[in-house]
Amino acid sequence: MKWSDNMLVGFKPMDDEHIAFVEMIERMQNATAEELPPLLDQFSDVAHAHFESENKMMEETQFPPRQCHIDEHMAVLKSVAEVQELLVQGQLTIGASLVDELAKWFPGHVTHLDSALSHWMCKKQLGGKPVVIKRSLNLQHDK
Repeated sequence: MKWSDNMLVGFKPMDDEHIAFVEMIERMQNATAEELPPLLDQFSDVAHAHFESENKMMEETQFPPRQCHIDEHMAVLKSVAEVQELLVQGQLTIGASLVDELAKWFPGHVTHLDSALSHWMCKKQLGGKPVVIKRSLNLQHDK
């Protein structure tokens, strides 16, 4: 997994945390089975902090669909904790499966849930929608 402008949501606090999130997933994807358990511990810390930050924003601003978003965060943290326990028990191959699932899950989470939260936060704090400039656009013009 590599960070790209396609994952920008236009709300800097969230975008900054998303970059760290993606970097952790990429590090775990490139890790050996033996390197993965401590990286997953670090990821768990990053995920807890990131999700806590978003959950707090949603609660404080009464974001309407917050419970669905919070529930998804909780499900990810539960999966991470379950896999951490299996890794401690020596089941090292399960870690790579979790990392693959995180890499599949995160882009959709950003597109569907985090982008809506970004719009909400920009409206609440700035009175408008976020502007996102994506350098990786592939524009084609019909002739």
